[in-house]
Amino acid sequence: MWQSAVGNDLALSKDAFKACLARANRALAAGTFPTTVLGFIEDDINTTLPSLHLFTSGKGPLYQDLKDMLCAWVVARSDEGLGYVTGVAKIAAMLLINMAPAPGFLVMRNLLERHCMRSFYGGLSSKDDVEAYYRIFDTLLADGMPKIYFNFKQHQISPAAYLPDWLLSLFLEHLPFEACARIWDVLMLEGDSFLYRAALAVLGVLETRLFFPDKKELLELLKGENKAALEVARRDGRVLDGGKYEIYGVDEETLWERIDAMDEWWRESTWTRLIQRELPDL
Repeated sequence: MWQSAVGNDLALSKDAFKACLARANRALAAGTFPTTVLGFIEDDINTTLPSLHLFTSGKGPLYQDLKDMLCAWVVARSDEGLGYVTGVAKIAAMLLINMAPAPGFLVMRNLLERHCMRSFYGGLSSKDDVEAYYRIFDTLLADGMPKIYFNFKQHQISPAAYLPDWLLSLFLEHLPFEACARIWDVLMLEGDSFLYRAALAVLGVLETRLFFPDKKELLELLKGENKAALEVARRDGRVLDGGKYEIYGVDEETLWERIDAMDEWWRESTWTRLIQRELPDL
């Protein structure tokens, strides 16, 4: 379903993965594959869905497939002068759980070519587009959740402080696996607008925790590193092997309750209007 929903707008051949992996392997054998990038890849893999034990370095059953997919992706990106972006290992891993590397590579390439994801993965060349997406998010937050919006403004916290962390891994670093799987189902079908709807829902679930008087504490909470919440989780004996926001009790059910509640004010027409205003060339 994901493969059909994402499509192949890039018109990549079914052998695209094989060709890019062959180039990567030649570079690895010749010692010309950048060692710094290999380091980034290994570090990214080491933090990818650790509770599933599928991608554990050197011994996980899907470790080599994931590394191959990421090396092939680096080669494909190098043709555009783009480098590695930490977080992509989570996306590749989620695809590998659902399909073989070759079709997974095609889905990943096309999924990350959707404009919002391409912008966040585009480095300095897409900085202006990323800023436009921040303004769109701020507008939607102000319209739908004004208390959170004004609290963030008071603390001078922009979407840049948390949105890239969520989007670069498509929430897999912060939300439980089951919640992410459900988000991905809708995301594949509906596209960029659902990315923002899910992100707003995450803030909605966290809302009661967001009114710290101290900016540092608020940023720690958004990073999933709030010491008080961690201590409560440990005291309660909870096993924390999901996303970072598991310490706050964020799960599939609570998240979807917020997404459903947004029907009262979320309008696709508003999203379309904001895209046309901020990114008129799309």
